[in-house]
Amino acid sequence: MRAWQGLLRGFRRSGPARADCPVVGAESELLLRVLCHEFRTPVSTLASVTRALTDDRRPLSGDERRALNELARDQAGHLQNLLRDAASSTNALLLATRPEATTVPLGKILRGVALLVPDHRRRIRVTRRAGACPVPELRTRQVLVNLVDNALRHGPTGGQVGVYAALRRGGLRILVTDEGWLQPALFEAIRRPAPGAGTSGLGLWIVRQLVTADRGRMRVLRLHPRGVALEILLPGGPPTG
Repeated sequence: MRAWQGLLRGFRRSGPARADCPVVGAESELLLRVLCHEFRTPVSTLASVTRALTDDRRPLSGDERRALNELARDQAGHLQNLLRDAASSTNALLLATRPEATTVPLGKILRGVALLVPDHRRRIRVTRRAGACPVPELRTRQVLVNLVDNALRHGPTGGQVGVYAALRRGGLRILVTDEGWLQPALFEAIRRPAPGAGTSGLGLWIVRQLVTADRGRMRVLRLHPRGVALEILLPGGPPTG
């Protein structure tokens, strides 16, 4: 399954087109909304990477600098793909497919994603086995960047943002947390079979499609005494060989 085809399938499950709403026009409208949303995350990510690389108050280690450079490269590539796909056709959601991403250890992705969160707000806990677990590189990075960006934007200002990963029976469990209040709209956003109007909840709908493409599941958890966690469950296990 390819990412954009999954998005289009999710849209088509919303029901048959009405006579006054042709499928082609509806697909083009969805494409525009998806692109508008998907541009926001890489742009804000590149801004965060730039700030981290130029912040003289906190010198970066060589590994941190390499991780940020890799993240910037991948997000710039994601923007290029979005632009190419948007320009290719009015049916770009159907045509804009990319080959299955290569797999890399989860820890390689998390090094750069975690640095998007300021030091004093960051909480990371990844077991050694989870960090070594192979995951699809492009989709997993985009899922985690979207969820971390979502936590930074919607969680309380100055609140802690956490990323946790461990291997459990049946697969890999990843949590992205913030200290906000759990809202009913969050449940609705990850359960709806098709995207709603506008961009509200669109990011989580996209994340769910990407997770589903890798045979994974997504759910919302309430933390105590306060906080929200987005949980990703992916099939997988420790590397072999």
